[in-house]
Amino acid sequence: MDRRSLIKHAGIAGVLAAGVAPAVHAQQAVRWRLGSSFPKSLDTIFGAAEVFAQKVRTLSGGKFEISVHAAGEITPAFGVVDAVQQNSIECAHTAPYYFFGKDETFAIGGAIPFGLNSRQMSAWTFEGNGLKLMREFYAKYNMISFPCGNTGAQMGGWMRKEIKTVKDIKGLKFRIGGFAGKVLERMGGVPQSIPGGDIYPALEKGTIDAAEWIGPYDDQKLGLNKVAPYYYYPGWWEGGLQLDLYINQKAYDALSPEYKAIVEAASAYAHIEMQARYDVKNPTALKQLVGSGAKLRPFPADVMNEAFKQSMALYDELSARNENWRKVYADYSKFRSDQNLWFRFTEATFDRFMQAQKL
Repeated sequence: MDRRSLIKHAGIAGVLAAGVAPAVHAQQAVRWRLGSSFPKSLDTIFGAAEVFAQKVRTLSGGKFEISVHAAGEITPAFGVVDAVQQNSIECAHTAPYYFFGKDETFAIGGAIPFGLNSRQMSAWTFEGNGLKLMREFYAKYNMISFPCGNTGAQMGGWMRKEIKTVKDIKGLKFRIGGFAGKVLERMGGVPQSIPGGDIYPALEKGTIDAAEWIGPYDDQKLGLNKVAPYYYYPGWWEGGLQLDLYINQKAYDALSPEYKAIVEAASAYAHIEMQARYDVKNPTALKQLVGSGAKLRPFPADVMNEAFKQSMALYDELSARNENWRKVYADYSKFRSDQNLWFRFTEATFDRFMQAQKL
């Protein structure tokens, strides 16, 4: 039975509801290891890998088992791509932009400053050319990708001191996720690449002046409000961070058509559930953080404008020298323009009105 036949006879909803895919019981047992870039304490972002693995187990009737390992257990947080590429683990769950040092194009698969929001990113990935283009790129690293989560738009992070003008960015030692550090650097900041589990001690000891992670729910778990009082918004570098499931190409090719369909269905399920969890948990966490003394601040207009200017200049430079970037970003940027035109008249206008109401 091929994938189309599986979906035709059961449908994704039917397969998920039943918990067992047709004709899977005859399949051979498969055991994989998944390396995560996140600590277990962050149950929402780390939890997406667990949701994926559990769904694979359920849909396969227990025949396809994937053990999930937190950052540092079998590979460092930022070592998962190398591990998958070398087939020392079969798959990984991570943020693509962590690996921009290999090639800046990785970042487009996750989030780039002033890029797509989460809905737009899903649209580009699933119905635009995003998945096709990113898979062509990842093939150079012996991997195939599956979207596996999105955080939604993020907060701008925690500062030990107020940011009143763009001049306050100069010399700021800021833990910032992946690729966005290149823009911060152009603004005079000093980007720091630190895994999630190590942010609190670095901020507490004053090794860094500021740090961003994701948003209220995770930030509260990390305790960042205890060591830096000012909480900025928005995270202009992450309008919607998409997480990826990377699978070693050889390991994936060895799967049966049914197991490949299960991987696709399980990753799509985890993709949706992650953002749903964040959208449920973040409002309560934000209220609690403010109630405990966090001082909410918007980034000043000159910071936003300079960040945008530097981001666009960086993308032009990358397009001139990186063929991989140029190919993917040309399609991405055109898609972004069309999406923003559409959202301007619909989502954005509706959201602004609703947020002004006292409901």
